[in-house]
Amino acid sequence: MRIYELMIIFDGDADEAAINAHLANVSRLVEADNGRVAKTDRWGRRRFAYEINHKWEGVYVVLEIVTEGRNLDEVERVLHLADDVVRHKTMRLPEAEATRRGLLGEATPA
Repeated sequence: MRIYELMIIFDGDADEAAINAHLANVSRLVEADNGRVAKTDRWGRRRFAYEINHKWEGVYVVLEIVTEGRNLDEVERVLHLADDVVRHKTMRLPEAEATRRGLLGEATPA
């Protein structure tokens, strides 16, 4: 198992129900391959540094995911197709950072 961090920026006009539905779908896709979402951190509405899709604000959410990584391709595909998602980025956390966050015990280094 590996630790990943997924940041999703939703359209500023998206309502809370739509955001919750997207997050539930991401969790379902991660759990389908024996992974899990360890933490969901909602940063809230933030102003963009530059205009994206004629918008100046978005809703930021950061997920910490413990998984093998095979199912992240499907998560990426679904987020890429979602109309409410402005941007998303998945990064594998280094072991030192995963240890600092207390997540390394949940994953085995590869």
